[in-house]
Amino acid sequence: MKRTNFIEGLGSAAALAFTPIVTTAKNLFTQRSKGYTVAAGKSRNGNTISLFEGDTFFTKVATKDTNGDLFIFESIRSKEGGPPLHYHFEQDEWWYVLQGEFLFKVGDESFTAKSGDSVFGPRMVPHAFAKVGKGEGRLLMLFQPAGKMEENFQAISDGTTAKMTDEERKEFRKKNGFEVVGPALTYLKQ
Repeated sequence: MKRTNFIEGLGSAAALAFTPIVTTAKNLFTQRSKGYTVAAGKSRNGNTISLFEGDTFFTKVATKDTNGDLFIFESIRSKEGGPPLHYHFEQDEWWYVLQGEFLFKVGDESFTAKSGDSVFGPRMVPHAFAKVGKGEGRLLMLFQPAGKMEENFQAISDGTTAKMTDEERKEFRKKNGFEVVGPALTYLKQ
């Protein structure tokens, strides 16, 4: 083998070996380098997400803004209730109550949270929450890392999951990083 062929081959191999490192470094530097503002009642990307009647999400920090590190949205809920008991494979979830009262279940513990309170739900721990009482409830919600939660909510909002069978929905949830393990919370008024 000629020396020039050997050196060219070595250079090609080195370039191939360093491609993942260069790609990762490039992704680190594509995060936003400028701040932005999102007005009250508006979404970062211009479109709101509605999971069911009386539940509207406004994206405040989009998944793409942080290369998937974070997803933050405001949830405005007019009806009582919330999602079924579920857990996320890789995301921690955090809720900050802006208005109203909410019941939370995280693992074996239950919490009632009102305006100014926050609740943390670690990944792989089953959790659920429900708006309780009359009037509007508002939450600031955070997923870290973002995973596919923004995509998941958008697919529900645009009706994609409504056309699925129960088995397809179950697979869809798994592909989006979470699994339902129980019913939604019920709140018994005293």
